[in-house]
Amino acid sequence: MMLTIYENLKRRVAHVVKVFQIDIAPASTGRPRKITKLEALTLSLYQHTSTRATKKSVWTDFQTQLNCSYKTLVVAMNEAGVIALRILFGLMRLNKERAHFVKYTDATDLPVCLKKNADKHQTMSGLAELGHSSKGWFYGLKMTWVRDHEGRLLNFCISPPGTNDRDLLRQMNADLYGLLIADAGYVSKQLEQDMHIEGKRWLLTKPYKSMKRLATAWQIHLYKGRFKIEFDFRQLKLFFGLLTSLPRSISGYFANYFNAILAFTLR
Repeated sequence: MMLTIYENLKRRVAHVVKVFQIDIAPASTGRPRKITKLEALTLSLYQHTSTRATKKSVWTDFQTQLNCSYKTLVVAMNEAGVIALRILFGLMRLNKERAHFVKYTDATDLPVCLKKNADKHQTMSGLAELGHSSKGWFYGLKMTWVRDHEGRLLNFCISPPGTNDRDLLRQMNADLYGLLIADAGYVSKQLEQDMHIEGKRWLLTKPYKSMKRLATAWQIHLYKGRFKIEFDFRQLKLFFGLLTSLPRSISGYFANYFNAILAFTLR
């Protein structure tokens, strides 16, 4: 059963790699790889689409077939994160061409360790910061996510939690058109003016409860659609292993994020 899932996943990955013309050919010089790039990416997606929470469990599943050390597997899966990112760029470019008129932008927290361990955390100390979300204080990064009404991923960005949300919205939606929906954290008259293109693009931000501005019935209906982006975050964290505190390198953390996002996108 395990091998069947792996082989089916490998065929899908090979097809996607071919569609986006990703070069996964082995190097012409040097020692041959124990794990090919296609196998490494497939194993990464296998981890994030199964109940395997760690690379160690993946290595245990395929130890006989791989015939390599655990360290070799970790290095290969971390390198696969670069390929995953290139595929994501291709998918997002394709999604933008057929995107729904209505699009949503929001951000979520990416803790890299428990808050109580922030002072001792070293791996991401140069990038992670103390941030605050609706759930309270955390130590880590944040991910800003842009999707359309039908679930297509259009853009994403991983940044320190102190990065200005409004600036991120400007940058990530610069080449998108239609109706952009964001929550109250993005409220700004200047931002609405900056993003507005007559007849092509409008930005709607949910007003604070204390604001005197009233929302119309159709605006309220559109705001309610934001639950879909929150559902994306929930699935990514609970079922696709987006959050982790286990990697011992920056590349390990980002490979985990990119592989999880690709697994979610190809689900």
